[in-house]
Amino acid sequence: MSKLETIEAEVRSLPLQEAVELQDWLADYLEDSAELNPDFIASIERGNADLREGRVRVHRPKDEKR
Repeated sequence: MSKLETIEAEVRSLPLQEAVELQDWLADYLEDSAELNPDFIASIERGNADLREGRVRVHRPKDEKR
């Protein structure tokens, strides 16, 4: 049995509340990993460059008064 298969079997045996807690932890863990992803960092840098160079649009909801 692979490590992943072992983990999957253990997760299936968890009580629902513990599985939900694991789900929350895993979501946080994966989100933290995504934040360090080079593509994510590059997209933030592109956005900052767009802001500095004035390549932005302002979105106003239709019901907002000008």
